[in-house]
Amino acid sequence: MKRAVAIAALLLSVTRVGAADLAAGAAKAAACTACHGKDGVSQMAGAPSLAGQPDGFLQWQLVYFRSGTRKDAVMQPMAASLSDDDVRNLAAHFAAQKPPPRGANGNVDPAMLSVGQRIAQANRCASCHKDDYASEKAAARIGGQREDYLLKSLRDFKSGARTGGGVAAMPDAVYRLGDDELRALAHFMAHAP
Repeated sequence: MKRAVAIAALLLSVTRVGAADLAAGAAKAAACTACHGKDGVSQMAGAPSLAGQPDGFLQWQLVYFRSGTRKDAVMQPMAASLSDDDVRNLAAHFAAQKPPPRGANGNVDPAMLSVGQRIAQANRCASCHKDDYASEKAAARIGGQREDYLLKSLRDFKSGARTGGGVAAMPDAVYRLGDDELRALAHFMAHAP
C-alpha cells in the first residue's frame, strides 16, 4: 500500500511539473501581442497568427528560436531568455485561443484557389497538416494563416533559409515548385476551410 501511495505521489508531482500554467502563459504573451496580435490573431504583415496553433508545434518553434536553430532577428532574442516552463505556458496559451475567423484573409481568387488546391493534393499536404489544415502535434496549423506569412514560409523552405524542423518534409514538398505555384498554394491555405 505504501509503495502504491509513493508511486501515485511521484506521478502527481511529475504531472504538476510538466503541466502548463495558462495564466502564466497569458501574462508572458503580453509581449507577443505587438506582432502576433490580440489573442494571437495577427494584424501585422509578415507576422503569423499563433491562435489555435498546435501546442507541440508552438513549443518546438520556441525551442528552435531559443537555440538559434531557427533564425529570425526578432524571435531569437525574444525566445533566448524563455525557460522550459515559459515555453510550455506560452504554447498552451496560444493553442487555447480561437484561430482567425474564416474569411479573415480578404478576397478569394477562385482560379488561384483551384490551382493551390491541386498543388496541395499533389504534394499530400494533408498527410501532415490534416484534411482541414488545422494540424496537430508538431505540424503547423496552415489553414487560415496569413497569406503573406505562408508565402514567405514556403519560399524560405524552398531556399533552405528556414530550418528548425524534425523532418525534411517541407523542403522536399516545395523544392520543385515555381514561385507562381507557391503563391497559389499560399492563397489556397490562407482561404482553406
